[in-house]
Amino acid sequence: MLSRVRVWLNRTYAENVFFMDQLRRNPSDRAVEIHATHGDADSPVLAAADTADLEPEGLSPAGYVEYALDQCRRRGIDVFVPRLHQSAIVAHRADFEAAGTALLAPTREATAVFEDKATAYEAVGAVGVPVPPWWRVRTADELVAAVEALEADGHKACFKPAAGAGGVGFRVITRTPFSLVHLNGFPGPYVQLDLVLDALRRADQPVDWLVMPRLEEPEVSVDCLTGPDNRVRLAVGRTKQGRRRGFTLDDRWLKPARLIAEGFGLHYLSNIQFRMYGDEPVLLDVNTRPAGGLHQLSLCGVNAPWAAVQLALGEDPGVIEPPFLGQDYAVVSGPRPVLPSVPAAREETDVVLAPPVPVEVEPVEAAAAVLPL
Repeated sequence: MLSRVRVWLNRTYAENVFFMDQLRRNPSDRAVEIHATHGDADSPVLAAADTADLEPEGLSPAGYVEYALDQCRRRGIDVFVPRLHQSAIVAHRADFEAAGTALLAPTREATAVFEDKATAYEAVGAVGVPVPPWWRVRTADELVAAVEALEADGHKACFKPAAGAGGVGFRVITRTPFSLVHLNGFPGPYVQLDLVLDALRRADQPVDWLVMPRLEEPEVSVDCLTGPDNRVRLAVGRTKQGRRRGFTLDDRWLKPARLIAEGFGLHYLSNIQFRMYGDEPVLLDVNTRPAGGLHQLSLCGVNAPWAAVQLALGEDPGVIEPPFLGQDYAVVSGPRPVLPSVPAAREETDVVLAPPVPVEVEPVEAAAAVLPL
């Protein structure tokens, strides 16, 4: 009889309650126990786990590595899926292996390349993957120069932090003066150039932004599963056009994604995003972690989280071809339980949850609902 697998997810996105569900419903019928840690006592991943704990705040990356190693030893973790402080953790892969824990994370070199978007664009462009024109901006004068160059070519300029994830800090530049029009409806991504320049000139430290043209839809996120031998086992594109979502195996998207995943050591689960620059797909971003929407591949008959855990355990699932591509769908929200009560601070006490019981409601924040559109 196969032993149960103990998996830990640290400070991850709420959507990863789906990731956890898929691990438990794995096609190998293997027993899986999940440990989760987070800084937010009301994160639904804590309630969805078998055991859970609040993470200490204020740890340096090195301090967090020590905390993580202690968790793995005490909890008997077989597979650790790190999101927070991923770079520091993968630099100590040998220490985790000595503790009996496999890291479901890419190589140290890969995380170094893709932590910084400018470095990533330079590296990916050098191997022949198309990237949009971009400028690294730290001052108001540099921003003006980049915006004027883009507008001269007929583009809308946008910016985002050179290091960041999840669309945090993304804004689109507009020259339309601020007025009551901008106070109607819901807030949007547009920001007036004069307001940005004023903020930059008053700031006491420089920013570190990437300025580029606003790229057009469709947006295609390619979920890749890559082995430690640098061979891709699974690659499926998830398309986004407004509210409509779907799937694709078109080589326009999959070929450059495979090139990046295999060429840069993006082992295990990664997510590589593209958009259109004119008539050409270009790289948008590379995530060295499982995407929040990874669970949507279940609509294609694929359990990517479990295949990744198998790879981490040395049980190669082989090349995975989706048996079908699911119909187009939309993403909706729904309720998910949270813990009844977790003290804001405590000593070495754990939250131990009852065995998981299937919940009939859709999970919070990013439920994939198949809808006729």
